[in-house]
Amino acid sequence: MTSKQENWSLIIEPRDKWWNLRLGEVWAYRDLILIFVQRDIVSVYKQTVLGPLWFFLAPIFTVVAYTFVFGSIAGMSTDGIPGPIFYLAGTTLWNYFQSCFTATSSTFTNNAAIFGKVYFPRLVAPISTVLSTLFKFGVQMLMFIALLVYYMNFTDSNIYLTSWVLLFPVLVLMMGGLALGVGIILSALTTKYRDLQNFIGFGVTLLMYVSPVIYPVSSVPESYAWFVKYNPITPIIETFRMGFTGSGTVNGIDLVYSGSLIFVLLVIGIILFHRVERTFMDTV
Repeated sequence: MTSKQENWSLIIEPRDKWWNLRLGEVWAYRDLILIFVQRDIVSVYKQTVLGPLWFFLAPIFTVVAYTFVFGSIAGMSTDGIPGPIFYLAGTTLWNYFQSCFTATSSTFTNNAAIFGKVYFPRLVAPISTVLSTLFKFGVQMLMFIALLVYYMNFTDSNIYLTSWVLLFPVLVLMMGGLALGVGIILSALTTKYRDLQNFIGFGVTLLMYVSPVIYPVSSVPESYAWFVKYNPITPIIETFRMGFTGSGTVNGIDLVYSGSLIFVLLVIGIILFHRVERTFMDTV
């Protein structure tokens, strides 16, 4: 008696090679990514009184605080750019990186319940986080552009657009890629070394102060300039400022260096992430 042959639509097999990442599965689950993106956007302001207005209020409060503390009290240079524009230009991209990195760095611990119940490519979760955060970033960009138009047309400030503004989509892609790469590396490590979770908040704050978010590169002392220069975030923020305000320190070589480092970190992160996802339920 012969058994009837069974036809399976999906076969789950162990990955025997480190380079067998099966990234095609992520594309096959693109509908699930969209569902996660919608969930993340709705959950941010669900059951809040002001709702999406928090996307505007948070950067406004931040810029006011920076302008008062670092501009008025500390007297830090803004390269001749009005304080609100200078700080908003830095914090807009930085907030996108910070939100993506903080969320992706806890992918395994935050999604342990759903990961343990149903199979899907685990990389779907951090990718959906990076995409959903674009909504918040887009809202803050609208506020930045509105303020930029005001200063360009109704004040005598020396603000103007340059050709570097054409790289804006590339800069956003680089910032998202950096957050995803570093985030999933830490996410994989925190499944075994839980102490790293306590370091993430402090590390993000420290990284902001070694990035030109609240100060221009031109104001960094020569003895510390190398430290800021080799930070992959520096060329991204400086190019963003140069493109939208006409002020900044931009070098094509630095951008290539930043992009290359981001690519390497992303590849390492994906490889490490896939190695850990097979056994993380035993350690989370």
